[in-house]
Amino acid sequence: MRPVRAVLPGLRHLRDAVQGHRAAPPGGCGRAAGTRARLTRGIEFGSKREDVLHADPKGVLTGIHFIDGDHAACEGALAAGCRFVAGYPITPSTEVVERFAARIPLVGGMFIQLEDELASSIAIQGAAWAGKKVMTVTSGPGLSLMMEHVGLAAFTETPCVFVDVQRGGPSTGLPTLPAQADMMQVKWGSHGDYEPIALSPNSPQECFDLMIKAFNLAETYRVPVFFMMDEVVGHMTERVVIPEASEIEVVERKWTKKKPGEYRPYETDESLVPEMVKAGDGYRIHITGLTHDERGYPAMTAPAQDKLVKRLVNKIRANADKIVDVREDGVAGADVVVVSFGITSRVAGAAVEAARAAGLKVGHLRLVITWPFPAKRIRELAATVKAFVVPELNMGQMALEVERAAAGKAPVLTLPHAGGTVHEPGAILAKIKEAAQ
Repeated sequence: MRPVRAVLPGLRHLRDAVQGHRAAPPGGCGRAAGTRARLTRGIEFGSKREDVLHADPKGVLTGIHFIDGDHAACEGALAAGCRFVAGYPITPSTEVVERFAARIPLVGGMFIQLEDELASSIAIQGAAWAGKKVMTVTSGPGLSLMMEHVGLAAFTETPCVFVDVQRGGPSTGLPTLPAQADMMQVKWGSHGDYEPIALSPNSPQECFDLMIKAFNLAETYRVPVFFMMDEVVGHMTERVVIPEASEIEVVERKWTKKKPGEYRPYETDESLVPEMVKAGDGYRIHITGLTHDERGYPAMTAPAQDKLVKRLVNKIRANADKIVDVREDGVAGADVVVVSFGITSRVAGAAVEAARAAGLKVGHLRLVITWPFPAKRIRELAATVKAFVVPELNMGQMALEVERAAAGKAPVLTLPHAGGTVHEPGAILAKIKEAAQ
């Protein structure tokens, strides 16, 4: 749904074009006049109408809406302060950028459709250094193209959000059907050592809520943050409640208070996260994908590499307990714990309820943030449960992390699915019963 105000310029252009068309066929003048009159009435109506997508001055579309996950993700980004989005259309993420194309001009931002995913993923980084909160949107094949620039964002510590509406793969795969097979790609997809953050919403409401959190994390830790949706969550339409702007916690960028000449772009305090400046504000800064020192200048030595990479990794690992977000349901005293994320967590929830109805002691651990992985909590549970069950729409990616964290203290029963649809609750229930034996 496009906001009325967004189409008014096009209607005016069309009316003027009809107005200026003189060479009409016999009998056509009346039709042209009628067309002009109808266009004029539409423009007048739209100019007076209180638009259904009218937002407050901060861009927040407060109210109760019935929208899909793709649109909710857009609204969450705008509420978080995102004002620059670059992207290239790719199913099933296109609805996100379509919504941005209509909405972001109304709040003083910019959406730009570029020639490919490479251009999109580098454009947002330039805009970030110009002071904007930024985001790009894609799906599996596009994400593969973006991986070089993910590494650049990690190394230059450029805060940005990458939305991946996952679909079946590899290659072109299943453009219109779901999967969760990009989880390891966002962790390890670019070369070198770095620590990304990834969130996995399971509903349109979480697409709004967690998108705000994604931007807050990107700004807090100056890292690329991945928003791991999937085709089902993206196209699922549900009730979404958007609060007043005053009720939304938004983390703003940490700007330096140092004067030009005193500021070093990669000088940090105990937080391990350097302050930023805005390009054009009089600071002479050097930003490079080469290993660099605190001034941002290339430093081609082993000690410089060691110092920089350790800081990039440790600023996430040292704060993992703050970042990790899991939702627990009945894990205390459970014999079996189901570990799931994203759309699979909704199916798993139904299976857990059925297992409890059958008299089994089953808990559900949902990974809201998948990276960093909640290894500490898995280790704790491994000491008390009989087994873990891990259903996911891939061939067993996050199950490897559960196995690593459990360290042999409890068996991990996997339920891989190549994608194209979601699990049947009965399949998960059968695996729970197997684990409980």
